[in-house]
Amino acid sequence: MEKIEYRPIGIIHTSYKTPEGTPIQPTHAQGPEAKVEVLPEYAEGLTDLAGFSHIYLIYHFHLSKKFSLMVKPFLDTEFHGLFSTRAPSRPNSIGLSIVRLTGIKENILRVKNIDVLDGTPLLDIKPYVPGFDICKVDKIGWMEKKIKNLAEAQDDGRFAE
Repeated sequence: MEKIEYRPIGIIHTSYKTPEGTPIQPTHAQGPEAKVEVLPEYAEGLTDLAGFSHIYLIYHFHLSKKFSLMVKPFLDTEFHGLFSTRAPSRPNSIGLSIVRLTGIKENILRVKNIDVLDGTPLLDIKPYVPGFDICKVDKIGWMEKKIKNLAEAQDDGRFAE
């Protein structure tokens, strides 16, 4: 297969300086507002984005360590297959978060409910559209018994370099 390369379109600025203590999902990330800085050459692409309340941020887990196909995720003490988890150490360290967009000024987006480390390279932005994106699912696998612990869960550094 051919090699695929991505170039960052910006950088994410948050109050989370180390993995330890960072929320593990946006639904429980109640920290201060964060800034997403889009490189000036991509700023025109932000036109009309302000009309959306939520956006997907697609980013590179720049501090994640080498991946393993079996991992002990944050919500469990048992090992699970990597692809049945949201662990940041992956064959392609791509992260995805849905965040609340609170404003845009030039090439700077203001967002809330973010679970991303400061300095994370931004790969893409997409609007969240409930009519396009599945809002209700039938089952969530092994997480069914563990999801109740999400509110208290924080990164403990196990997937960082």
